Amino acid sequence: MPSLKDIKRRITSVQKTQQITRAMRMVAGAKLRRAQEAIESARPYAERMSATLAEVARSQREAEHPLLEPRESVSHLEVVAVTSDRGLCGAFNANVIKHVEGILRERADARITLTTAGRKASEYFRRRVPEQMGPHYPQEGWVTYGQAAEIAGRLAERFSAGEVDEVVLVYSEFVSAMTQSPRDQRLLPFSADSEAESGDALPYEIEPDPQKLLAVLVPKAVEVAVYRALLENQSGEHAARMAAMESATRNTEELIDSLTLQYNRARQAAITKELVEIVSGAEAL
Repeated sequence: MPSLKDIKRRITSVQKTQQITRAMRMVAGAKLRRAQEAIESARPYAERMSATLAEVARSQREAEHPLLEPRESVSHLEVVAVTSDRGLCGAFNANVIKHVEGILRERADARITLTTAGRKASEYFRRRVPEQMGPHYPQEGWVTYGQAAEIAGRLAERFSAGEVDEVVLVYSEFVSAMTQSPRDQRLLPFSADSEAESGDALPYEIEPDPQKLLAVLVPKAVEVAVYRALLENQSGEHAARMAAMESATRNTEELIDSLTLQYNRARQAAITKELVEIVSGAEAL
């Protein structure tokens, strides 16, 4: 049975851990509000960008762009896995990694290159499939459009040059503060399809011509898709970390209560033992 000093030391240690988890929960909550505002502002822009591109592609069937052309067969697939750089966010990164592993099993017939955005995915796959690893993009700090443009630019260059036949983007979609769902999206060839009904939309008047407009719109749409994925991942990370630290704080509270009860019982047993020794000594005299 541990001594009173050992139990007291453990209670102090758990209390210090509780202070850390509470502080991390508060920080994650503050960052989540800012990240949630960013993704809620970016979603309408991304959806409108896709709708505009779809309308232009539908009305101008003769216009073409290299990033819109599907390949007859996919012999080389590039998967972009988006995770966080830091842990302590529950199963947030593990869910994305499992989703990527499912894609790797399904597309085992193709040659696969893994591009990672976030240290957790890079560390995991570099230990297991180092021969498939591509470049790594760290996600430290706040997500910027420049980061997304850098990733999208490299992917677009490789696809246009014929180095890859398809690019799949895997990230965690921010549904709510309690729910983050991993999903995959075919990034290239970029799909110009839209769920909006074209019958209600007015025809676009395009100047100077559809070809030049697509040359601007398509690369921008790819960048916006990557930027949205990074923002979704950022919001989900902070939400998952806040939930994980909230759960950890509750666990420390339960552990402190249990240790306090154990301490009081041990202390009471020690007092009772001393009283018995005093009474026994008095009777012996």
